Amino acid sequence: MEYGSIYREIYVDASPEIVFDVVSSPEHMREWWPDEADFEPIPGSVGEISWGNRATAEAQIVPITVVEAKPHTLFSFRWIYPEDDAAKAGNSLLVTFELVASGGGTTIRMTETGFREKGWEIAVLEEQYNEHVQGWNTYIPRLGEYVERLVSTK
Repeated sequence: MEYGSIYREIYVDASPEIVFDVVSSPEHMREWWPDEADFEPIPGSVGEISWGNRATAEAQIVPITVVEAKPHTLFSFRWIYPEDDAAKAGNSLLVTFELVASGGGTTIRMTETGFREKGWEIAVLEEQYNEHVQGWNTYIPRLGEYVERLVSTK
């Protein structure tokens, strides 16, 4: 198996403007992915996302660096890198959300890359890759469901 990248695509019945806000703003992101998110949706912004109660040792807190934020078309960030190092190719994973207007809605194309470049031993690479596949299998549908709920309340 090739553990190089993960690709997911979903169509939502919402404009690219709405979808961009949902994938790029911490307040929306918290509704479908992490429990907490703290970053500015502008290139170069460094922040963090977390799962679980931050007051406990079980909390998973991960640094995040915004790479690109092109309103209504593209949002990308790097994560899974050492806290004491800047995110860059080779030490982090890159997640990209490409938004394409389609009919009356938006096709969201999510790609996560950088697994092989991390230099992990094969067992760690396989474990991390499979964990991320499972995660995106959960969170991408939640993204679509959240967008649908958001649009239905407007």
